[in-house]
Amino acid sequence: MKYVDEFRDGELARLLAATIAAEVQPGRTYHLMEFCGGHTHAIFRYGLPDLLPANIRLIHGAGCPVCVLPIARLDMAMALAKHPDVILCTYGDMLRVPGSGRTSLLKIRAEGNDVRMVYSPADCIRIAQQNPDKQVVFFAIGFETTTPPTAVVIEQASRLQLPNLSVFCNHVLTPAAMHGILDTRSSGEAVRIDGFIGPAYVSTVIGSDPYEPFPAQYGTPVVIAGFEPLDVLQAVLMLVRQLNDGRCEVENEFTRAVTHSGNHKAKAVVEQVFELRDTFEWRGLGFMPNSALQIREQYRALDAEYRFAGLLQQHADQLSRLPQDNKACECPQVLRGLKNPRDCKLFDNPCTPDNPLGSCMVSSEGACAAYYQYGRVKDRIPAVTVAPTVTEA
Repeated sequence: MKYVDEFRDGELARLLAATIAAEVQPGRTYHLMEFCGGHTHAIFRYGLPDLLPANIRLIHGAGCPVCVLPIARLDMAMALAKHPDVILCTYGDMLRVPGSGRTSLLKIRAEGNDVRMVYSPADCIRIAQQNPDKQVVFFAIGFETTTPPTAVVIEQASRLQLPNLSVFCNHVLTPAAMHGILDTRSSGEAVRIDGFIGPAYVSTVIGSDPYEPFPAQYGTPVVIAGFEPLDVLQAVLMLVRQLNDGRCEVENEFTRAVTHSGNHKAKAVVEQVFELRDTFEWRGLGFMPNSALQIREQYRALDAEYRFAGLLQQHADQLSRLPQDNKACECPQVLRGLKNPRDCKLFDNPCTPDNPLGSCMVSSEGACAAYYQYGRVKDRIPAVTVAPTVTEA
């Protein structure tokens, strides 16, 4: 594929890896967190840990939107889906995430409730227009990448005056999660992070500017990187050089897509439709202030939490009495970088992509899914290496 092969060149990958190996300082370990789940999958898909020196430790972060959604919010969505007048629309990954009592949206759909997978929030407008006797609810999740499309749909639905469409908003903010992870260093469960490999697609929207507080406040450098293997290796090299030089900056490796100020049009529509929540719960990180978005009062008629407030309150006590997450599941610790997926006693047996017991095994961006797919047991699954020419998309 044009413009992609050059970022998957095996010879260049080996040269970059050799440069990193030559520049790391003996006796020093570099703890680098790739925040985004897309980076985690790229790292394992192309066998990058086998190319890097042993003293480069890659830690997996909370950049999987499906993984960080707390079980209480999923339970609320399932309460909406069970209403006979509701069509609940959501992205495919959310269908199989286990909620309280090991139920899921997929199981609820099998019971006869109308739960539909959509590829775009815009699909919900068509569904609402085709089903005027039903209440269509879009279960919106994701970081800054998926927030603008949701904002556009809310604005369009408002202009069309659709009375039967609303949005259950669960959009969260990347910098807030990074703050939450670094703030845990002062608690009993501390994780050492020397530098961040910053997210790619999120940064195309928000730009590099929102990461500036991390060097200043925490002394933690950030290098924004694309998702191809050479992108990640170059970001690692840039972080190693910063740490070796005693520098602490925000650098942008993904210059072909990310600018300092980001996408002004996307940010403008988000600002028009959404505002900050005072607090929001994250799986693994708990309640964090100003870490998520809610729909502005101007568009409150399209807010499912406002429209269905009575229904959600009615189910709140019932849901609180149900069993919560599997206590043996280490997904919250994995999201904070405290544990590796292989540290979980459930990993591979019985928790697999076909029988997920935690959200990190469900999502296509989850760390557990990456470990399972690309290298769960080294003596059973050979390491994936970067071939001299890789052509698959």
